[in-house]
Amino acid sequence: MESLSPPIMFDFSTGSGGTIVTPGKKPAGETSNSNKKCKRYFNEHWKEEFTWLEFDYERKLMFCIECRQALVKNKHGKAENAFTVGTDNFQRHALLRHVTSGAHRQALAVNSEQLAMELQFHQEMKSVIKAEMDPSKIAILTTVYSMAKEGISSGKLCSLLELQKFNLCEALLSSEHNEYYHPSSVREMQAAIVKVLHHEDRQRLKESPFIGLVIDETVDIVEHRNLVVFATSVSPCDGQLHITFLGRFELPSGEANCINDKVLEVLNEFHVPLKKVAWLSSDGSSLMIDRVNGVGEKLRSICPLMTQLHCIFHRRALLPAENFLSAEYASKYESIMDAVYRLYGNKNGENQTFQELQNVLQFCSIDLNSADAVHWTSILPAVETIDSSWPTLVLLLESESTTSPIANGLCAELKKFWFVAFTKVLLDILPIFQKLNQFFQIEELDVSMVNPIVSASQATLLAQKSTSGQNFQEFLNELNEHPGEDNESRFYYKGVELADCSKSKLKSFEQLKEACLENVCRSLQDRFPSNVLKVISSFSIVFNPKCYPSSLDDIGTYGEEELRHLLQSFSHMLVAERASNDFALFKRIVFSLSHLTFRDICVKLIHSSSEMHELFPDFTVLAAIVLVLPLGSALYDKINRAEDLWKQSHRQGGADGGLSDVLKISIDGPALNELDFARAIDYFEDMRQTEPFATEEKWEMVHLRK
Repeated sequence: MESLSPPIMFDFSTGSGGTIVTPGKKPAGETSNSNKKCKRYFNEHWKEEFTWLEFDYERKLMFCIECRQALVKNKHGKAENAFTVGTDNFQRHALLRHVTSGAHRQALAVNSEQLAMELQFHQEMKSVIKAEMDPSKIAILTTVYSMAKEGISSGKLCSLLELQKFNLCEALLSSEHNEYYHPSSVREMQAAIVKVLHHEDRQRLKESPFIGLVIDETVDIVEHRNLVVFATSVSPCDGQLHITFLGRFELPSGEANCINDKVLEVLNEFHVPLKKVAWLSSDGSSLMIDRVNGVGEKLRSICPLMTQLHCIFHRRALLPAENFLSAEYASKYESIMDAVYRLYGNKNGENQTFQELQNVLQFCSIDLNSADAVHWTSILPAVETIDSSWPTLVLLLESESTTSPIANGLCAELKKFWFVAFTKVLLDILPIFQKLNQFFQIEELDVSMVNPIVSASQATLLAQKSTSGQNFQEFLNELNEHPGEDNESRFYYKGVELADCSKSKLKSFEQLKEACLENVCRSLQDRFPSNVLKVISSFSIVFNPKCYPSSLDDIGTYGEEELRHLLQSFSHMLVAERASNDFALFKRIVFSLSHLTFRDICVKLIHSSSEMHELFPDFTVLAAIVLVLPLGSALYDKINRAEDLWKQSHRQGGADGGLSDVLKISIDGPALNELDFARAIDYFEDMRQTEPFATEEKWEMVHLRK
């Protein structure tokens, strides 16, 4: 296991050759300030608090890296100050005086200006390099990039290049012969572009102090398993959240060990240290959340900072069938619904029921010809339509049962008590999960609401155990009992006699419903453990100005319990005593910034040039952790886009080998002027030079002149 230490971005590691010194203890070989009555020593913790601080272990002097670099004159007109020539005034308040001094601030400004000039120079050099590249190569590569970005088939490359030539594209008109750039090399060009994107991804993930991990296992109807992986990161420069698509990977099996190995392989490929993984989010399947052998627990054992919050609700998977106690019947129920939608969902005619079923398919973007299995028990509109159309569907199926064995079998299933009762239970449960789904996809999600809405959902589900939900209770009230000739009652609903329905069956279903709700509640608790909800609410109490008391007089003990919980949860990353001592001042500053949002406060903390970043190193670490929490609409948009693009590519007959590259470009590709095509050309030509090249595949650019 890797040793857990704070991320390098904040320079919280101890200096080489130094030892961590607690106040009052003398390290071996250290000197004291001879001008002071009491001996003082250099404290290694100061380097965590003041990232500009440098200590010369041979001369026993402290220096300011920023001031030495800038050599800013102080108010006396001298070319140096105590921290440029070195000082042995080993007192914390001396450091505080320096960090607020004019000389230090001016040094920061000078260094920032120098950095900006260097960045501008590199940008200009990049433009020069691009100008020196063969314009035809840039033209072809940008065309390939735009095609992937817009979902245009790679087979259209020749047509699009001919169109550009017809429109007098100068780069293509003046192009010279180049054997590498031809239509059959589109996949290699896409791979080169993705290599550039991955290079930028690695840099972004390296700069982020922590990351969040999002994994999603998908299974189609022929049991092909794939793993989709995203990462959330935050920029220390501006606090911008980045959601990076790391890829879609085929899995040989659906076992937890297999998924765990693949995730570790991906993290290693992108050079992400395990100690930086702060969050794990998934779709909450039993494979992910099992407390003993689940993927989450296996990753937790090697990513000790990681906190699990399984809050990904796909728009078509609010409630997986495995969450029900009777997964066998849930599977059967889905097969019945699937048969009904396939029979009537594509049927032409003026029948209103046909139109309602077709509307569901269109509204929910369900492609019945796709290889992906449809989780009908998770799609609220589909269940609502089956419920509202039930009497009409029974009559339709009865009328066709004499000529169609399929209709006859479906009619018998729809008439069964269990089918109708299960439909009503779903109508009571699914809206609760739909609310959760909508909440976690809010663009500016208020983390202070996570605990209340999850707790309220759990309480509502538990209440349905003792008192049935509205839809199921109305169903029971509308059941009409008629005595039968054999002393067995017959039950009718909306004028249709229900099969396999008796008082004993009613009682047994009631018991199963209670057990089912218990299982659903347990699954929800596993997805949102109470200790994790406490962590999230504690973040909100500490960092959200909107949660603070309205009066400064009431701020004394506010948030202390929540801070202790955070210090305990992330003890390896924080100095608890320092954070506790800093909390009083931190609260007053947050209170004074009541016009800012939770996110604004966190961004201020991680911004490397902000005063809060310098003054509150422990709260900076906590802010960096919560900023990469994988929540919000942007994440869900990318997840759903990846799913839609994959299905679209398969419908167009795309080969799996190049689909991941197309997905990457389409999901994460920046604007044309932001991508380094010069580097992509270098990558592509290196690839072509090291691979065998078939003569018959060559395509000469001279053909464009025809």
